[in-house]
Amino acid sequence: MTFAADDMWPYPRWVAHRGAGKLAPENTLAAFKLGASYGFRMFECDVKLSNDGVPFLLHDDTLERTTNGSGIAGLQSWQELQKLDAGSWQSSAYAAEPIPSLDTIAAYCIANGFDLNIEIKPTTGTDQRTGKVVAEHAARLWRNERRKPLLTSFKPDALQAALDAAPGLPRGLLLHELWTGWLETGLMLGCQAIICNHKLWDTSSVTQAKSAGFKTLSYTVNDVEQVQRLSALKTDGLITDRVDVFCPDT
Repeated sequence: MTFAADDMWPYPRWVAHRGAGKLAPENTLAAFKLGASYGFRMFECDVKLSNDGVPFLLHDDTLERTTNGSGIAGLQSWQELQKLDAGSWQSSAYAAEPIPSLDTIAAYCIANGFDLNIEIKPTTGTDQRTGKVVAEHAARLWRNERRKPLLTSFKPDALQAALDAAPGLPRGLLLHELWTGWLETGLMLGCQAIICNHKLWDTSSVTQAKSAGFKTLSYTVNDVEQVQRLSALKTDGLITDRVDVFCPDT
């Protein structure tokens, strides 16, 4: 089952990156709450799997940068991971903030009517399993909701597994660069959106994407000049760290 972009695109233009960008510890419930306090109604987060198959929020393969843990996160159990402090690295005000599970973030977003962009962020070597399990969990968690989460990934194998597991959830292909076959890959995966490094969008790439039926989103848009350029190109979505600068209603 595939969908035209407009068939499944209820999302707002502005998306808060990792909850609240850099103002709170990324990928935590505290960051989501702070982003919401600035008026944001859609959030992006990174989701990977514990070694016992629990989807949880974390960007890096390893724990050192954003927690008091160490080693590869995906090799540890959820019981071990949820004991870690994921807030003190950013500020003492967030001491003891835990790593949230996808279930926790889903409950928060659903209760408040927020939209979610789930970036499937596999631990190295687990693309297919992570795509499958994350999509299955998302389909279950949002089964009674009209507005579904957007599943995105830089990994085509993860998106293919997500498509196979939950074809009713919208998908987006993330791009660091416009590699050969990017447009065809997005079409093959039944994606509704292409999400690029903002520098990759120009008249040609936007025209190609829109002509193929894709919505066009950008990361990570933190400067007024970037917003103006992307607005002139008529792109569809902006993922930002600067929840304190940009008004999500514009």
